[in-house]
Amino acid sequence: IGPEKDVPAPDVNTNEQVMAWMMDTYSMHMRQTVTAVVTGKPINIGGSRGRREATGRGIMIMCDEAVKKLGLARESSRVIVQGFGNVGSNAARLMADAGYQVIGIIEVEGGLYNAHGIDVDALWEYRQRNRSITGFKDAEAVDPAELMVTDCEILIPAATENQITSRNADRIKCRILAEGANGPTTAAADEILAEKKVFVIPDILCNAGGVTTSYFEWVQDRQGYFWKESVVIEQ
Repeated sequence: IGPEKDVPAPDVNTNEQVMAWMMDTYSMHMRQTVTAVVTGKPINIGGSRGRREATGRGIMIMCDEAVKKLGLARESSRVIVQGFGNVGSNAARLMADAGYQVIGIIEVEGGLYNAHGIDVDALWEYRQRNRSITGFKDAEAVDPAELMVTDCEILIPAATENQITSRNADRIKCRILAEGANGPTTAAADEILAEKKVFVIPDILCNAGGVTTSYFEWVQDRQGYFWKESVVIEQ
């Protein structure tokens, strides 16, 4: 669970349902409904529209800015995403819809690669049915460690910390490293990436979309007035 303005929000191993249980338990002790005690809740009990996709959307926005800075284009930017949970899957889906080429997905159980681009929506549906990305027929099964160091323009570590270390940083081939997870790069790896002139978007900025939208949810709960998704995105 990650604290936003000292208000808990979902993180690894938690989701909207867990936030709902927390809010319900706190409300029972307070003898009244207190929607603002946690964020990342289901919409029907005070959650914000756009919160589920917010971290992934923030990653895409940061990648858009990085691509512009380096003189690249969405359509020619190949993307590899490590992690296909809430953050990674939404980043991959939004970026694919925006024109990026998502060529690789890495999960604990294995990696998938398609040089022509993975159908991320189809993979998401496959994952929902099978609870795994293994066996997805429209991409080649690849060793996750090798996929992390495969040639691409954008690498998005969106799983857990310490994934890019002194052991693999020298083999990283991306132009842009967008830190979707918290602390995915070690201090030693940071120095190696700087020498390689990899453009790093640090986690405190890259994954801030979720924190920002959790704040928006808290504000809406406090006001008792809820915004359209388009307003949340515009903010």
